[in-house]
Amino acid sequence: MSDDRLIVALDVPNALEGLQMAETLGDSVSFYKIGLGMLTGGGLALANELKSEHGKRIFLDMKLFDISATVESAVRGLAQFDIDFLTVHGDPHVVRAAKEGAAGTNLKILGVTILTSLERSDLDSCLIKDGAIPDLVVERAGLAFDAGADGIIASPQEAAAIRALPEAQGRLIVTPGVRPAGAELGDQKRVATPFSAIADGADHIVVGRPIRDTSDRKAAAEAINAELATAGHNRA
Repeated sequence: MSDDRLIVALDVPNALEGLQMAETLGDSVSFYKIGLGMLTGGGLALANELKSEHGKRIFLDMKLFDISATVESAVRGLAQFDIDFLTVHGDPHVVRAAKEGAAGTNLKILGVTILTSLERSDLDSCLIKDGAIPDLVVERAGLAFDAGADGIIASPQEAAAIRALPEAQGRLIVTPGVRPAGAELGDQKRVATPFSAIADGADHIVVGRPIRDTSDRKAAAEAINAELATAGHNRA
């Protein structure tokens, strides 16, 4: 059976392939992430179908970033799809605007801290201030929580430090960059196993390629569920 701490990324080209993957995974997965890569391939329609016809939870990973009025308007429109989680950049003005747009709905706004595919040299090229990535992630998480974020997105390597923040009480920590032991890292640079991510404070883990790119996707998801069962229960 499924464990909704596992969020499977439907990183496939279009809604038809996404639906086929969800049907293959069946009752082993109850929570799906749909990102920008599928937006022009029917992603919103797939989100609606998985939610309304299959009873799945939906995480829409849009990483919105714009002026406050635009973010608020975009979130208000997306909230009509009855999705569960939506990502925005964790900058305080973006988080506050997104919360205004989500007002009156059950949509949880998650602030992105620093992408799990980045390391310090990447931040240097983007003119991000000096400092170790874990410290910057914790700082951004605190600012996002102060601005009203329901949760944050961070690598599992920073989960424990974020969970220790007083502001993190009752808030969600969602960690991409999760890889079962022995899995290929791909473009992820700050990773951990499913067990470690949950044990260190994450409420949900996001897994894509280790499930998508296997010959038996359902067995891969079930193996992660079994690992999660040994890691305790949600805090938030």
